Amino acid sequence: MDYPIDSLGFPRSMSLKTAVIKKVPSKDWTSGFFVGNLWQIYQLTGDVRFKERAVFWNAFMEKEKFNNHSHDVGFKVFGSFGKGLEVADKAKYKAIVVKSAETLTTRFNKKVGSIRSWDFNKDIWEFPVIIDNMMNLELLFGATKFSGNEKFKNIAIQHANTTLKNHFRNNGSSYHVVVYDTISGAAKNKITYQGFKDDSSWARGQSWAVYGFTMCYRYTKDLAYLKQAEATAKYFMNNENLPEDGIPYWDFNDTSIPNAPRDASAAAVMASALVELYKYTKNEAYLNYSNKVIQTLSSDKYLLNKSVNSPFILNHSTGDWPKKDEIDEPIIYADYYFLEAIIRKKALKFYENQSL
Repeated sequence: MDYPIDSLGFPRSMSLKTAVIKKVPSKDWTSGFFVGNLWQIYQLTGDVRFKERAVFWNAFMEKEKFNNHSHDVGFKVFGSFGKGLEVADKAKYKAIVVKSAETLTTRFNKKVGSIRSWDFNKDIWEFPVIIDNMMNLELLFGATKFSGNEKFKNIAIQHANTTLKNHFRNNGSSYHVVVYDTISGAAKNKITYQGFKDDSSWARGQSWAVYGFTMCYRYTKDLAYLKQAEATAKYFMNNENLPEDGIPYWDFNDTSIPNAPRDASAAAVMASALVELYKYTKNEAYLNYSNKVIQTLSSDKYLLNKSVNSPFILNHSTGDWPKKDEIDEPIIYADYYFLEAIIRKKALKFYENQSL
């Protein structure tokens, strides 16, 4: 689909029943993924039309470097400008990353040792931190790399360490939300907002955890991060409720399994994460899972039918089950991590061939 350029119309998801595309402005946490997809398709195909489109769309993202009302500036800016930097060494893009990181640090609380997630429900949640927030730390690591200022990396490490301490259960799975006391800095509630119940394992949350801690290991080489990534990956891959094709149900503890909706996005995030985790561990199980997922998602069952006129690639993702929103639909971030998994796999093959 030749999706029209629209500064207020970033594609987020689509209802196949009505053929209506849900469009969002740049402030939405998903906005950067479509731009990132354009950059990644350019990487895979060499077709300059995708690069040219990405440059146009990137311009609409730049103002997010000032948006201090969202912890997801990492998703938005690193998913767009960060992917652009994989293609072209642009000083402007680096400056945008650094400014965005500066904005994100305003949400950091020294007493808690974390970056605040949401601003809503303040009367209920004193200081909420979601496992998804691990994904925004790459913006901070990138900012230190581009600027030389260690402040950004140090905040990322503090957030990762706090998450490591409080977000995980003994079986390796992650809670979705941990609420902190800002006076003592202690964790006081462990709950869910998008999962089946407070003590369940929301599938995409597990993927965010593995991806986030693997990424943190890349930048720090802290073995505690690698250990946690492996523990959560093991929980996910060996879960008795994981279907044979590798695409999880939206929550591993939904009591309606096997009639619960799947989440292709959770599988895509995990597949991308495990290609990188394999690179550090040489555990073939990680690469085998990623290969299975890439193969499954490349099948007619998950690829959108070519007759569907849309900017999406994959079907069967679950956005927010408790709100009954974006259930079993194409969602833009599933495409992003699917493309990234393919690119990482290609790069891994090149890396391994060079090592022979």
